[in-house]
Order: sequence, then structure tokens, then C-alpha cells
Amino acid sequence: MAFADKTLNCRDCGQDFVFTAGEQEFYASHGFQNEPSRCPECRRARRAANAGGTRQMFETVCSACGGPAVVPFQPSGDKPVYCSECFALQRANRSR
Repeated sequence: MAFADKTLNCRDCGQDFVFTAGEQEFYASHGFQNEPSRCPECRRARRAANAGGTRQMFETVCSACGGPAVVPFQPSGDKPVYCSECFALQRANRSR
């Protein structure tokens, strides 16, 4: 089945957004019957609200590069904490 990008209208904010062919393929492969009715920004905001609102974030220093890192947990000091770039590198090295 060939998919093509579609422009849809968000039911919350009224803005048009693109439902890409890749997203349509994902929806079809997971058996989803309905197209999204909210734009990605409104979906993200709705999920955050349903998850209890905004997460508390903590500032710390990256154990690898020494730069600033913002994490969603209180660092205890007994394990290394990485910034997002160093965390991605650590994760990539682990999967090899």
C-alpha cells in the first residue's frame, strides 16, 4: 500500500500539520485505525499533562566531558551522570 503525506487539522490548536507517509506506515503496521487528531506539539503537551505535568529536572556536571548536564533525577554521586551527548555515545558504545 502506497502512502502519501496528508495535511490534517489539529482539534486542539486548529493548526494544520502533516501526517507523513512514514507515520501512516507506522500507524498501519501497529494496527491503528484512526489518524491523529492532534498535532505533534499538542500530543506532546497532552501526554505531559496526563503524566502528572512537568518533570523536575536537576542540573549537574557531566562525568565524561565536564560540561553542564540536566537530568530528570537527583544525582546521588555514586554513579556517573552524563550530558545528553555523552550519554548517547555511552549507549552507542554499549550496543557494539
